[in-house]
Amino acid sequence: MQVREMKSGDIAACAGILCSVYNNDLWQNRWEQATAMEYLSDIFNMPKFLGYVIEEDGAILGGLLAREKVWWSGSEVYVEELFVKQSHQGRGYGAMLIKRVEQYVQENSLAGITLSTNRYAPARQFYKKLGFIDCEHVLFLCKEM
Repeated sequence: MQVREMKSGDIAACAGILCSVYNNDLWQNRWEQATAMEYLSDIFNMPKFLGYVIEEDGAILGGLLAREKVWWSGSEVYVEELFVKQSHQGRGYGAMLIKRVEQYVQENSLAGITLSTNRYAPARQFYKKLGFIDCEHVLFLCKEM
């Protein structure tokens, strides 16, 4: 088991995992492999991209895609996506990916880590267990068209 930096060649495997994790009744997404690959490629190609995969015996089990973001209170890492194969969830793999980002934040003297997730999904409790807090002053809005 190892956490390593994500490479462009990992995008297809990560897209497959993203589809399998989010295309269900809980998340109610309808990703297609090609769209997921384009989405993850867009993130991968962002300035200051930071990404990791967790793999075992050459098979990718999960990924984290993030970017370093300049902010008024100090640069931070914004986690765009974090996913682990459903068959491997609950084993600490997601926590290992977050710990690697925490290490990056500390090594680079950044302000912290930010992210968003579905308020009603189990992911919220996962992040709270890792020390994340609800930011009462932040409101996430959307407008569907």
